[in-house]
Amino acid sequence: MPDWTTIDRHISEATGQVFTTHEAHAEGGGCINSAYTLSDGKQRFFVKLNQAARLDMFAAEAEGLNDILRSHSIHAPAPVCHGIAVDEAYLVLEYLPLSGRGSAERLGRELAQMHRCQHQRFGWRRDNTIGATPQINTEETDWVHFWQQHRLGPQLRLAADKGGHLGPQAERLLAHVADFFSDYRPGPSLLHGDLWSGNYAFSEGGRPVIFDPAVYYGDRETDLAMTELFGGFPSAFYAAYQEAWPLDPGYASRKTLYNLYHVLNHFNLFGGSYLAQAQRMIAQLLSEVR
Repeated sequence: MPDWTTIDRHISEATGQVFTTHEAHAEGGGCINSAYTLSDGKQRFFVKLNQAARLDMFAAEAEGLNDILRSHSIHAPAPVCHGIAVDEAYLVLEYLPLSGRGSAERLGRELAQMHRCQHQRFGWRRDNTIGATPQINTEETDWVHFWQQHRLGPQLRLAADKGGHLGPQAERLLAHVADFFSDYRPGPSLLHGDLWSGNYAFSEGGRPVIFDPAVYYGDRETDLAMTELFGGFPSAFYAAYQEAWPLDPGYASRKTLYNLYHVLNHFNLFGGSYLAQAQRMIAQLLSEVR
């Protein structure tokens, strides 16, 4: 049983209002953390739990959510507090009643608005995680170098360590990343970083909400690419995004390059058929290089 007393005390300190858990309802759906909704009969909070060693993961998530909120674009749950209770790390978030109904057009427009929040360099001020995998965010001025050194390269090495040897084709692709940017120079946009259909919803009033981010500054196409990887985003979302900020024609090729990162990460987390999918993606990409 989680140590609700410690968490209650921290919530009370953070909000300035006394909070004592009367009901803790376990929430399903997470493959990395366990989660609960806490209630004292008047207030509710959403709490994530993991091993104490994962506290930095929660601290980075809280910082990323705050960056999204500071962009004054799309909505996200506000962090309340995080810490360690006995042997568990916790992250307390604003409780947002969610539904599956809302404006896909508004989601597209507000995501484009968030992407217009830009930085001088690619990366972020701290490392974080993509799922449970460390994500290196060392800041760089060159996007191609960033993608080679801090995205594809680490995932390929981790896959090899787990027995997923992708051979010389993977190294060749890594060396040819620049070929996909011969006439395209992306700017460092604020990214969600892990934008699949399970990480967005709508509030009870229909307002788009994104959560569980892996924030950094990078090419906005990476967020759009991931929305296509597993599906779940309606055509109206893409039409509204394109109207707000049209994508470069080369996106059609680069989206495979960007999604390779996530497919490799899924292999590194879960194994299985993701390795074969990564092999097919690498072959497709190599067929397009000079």
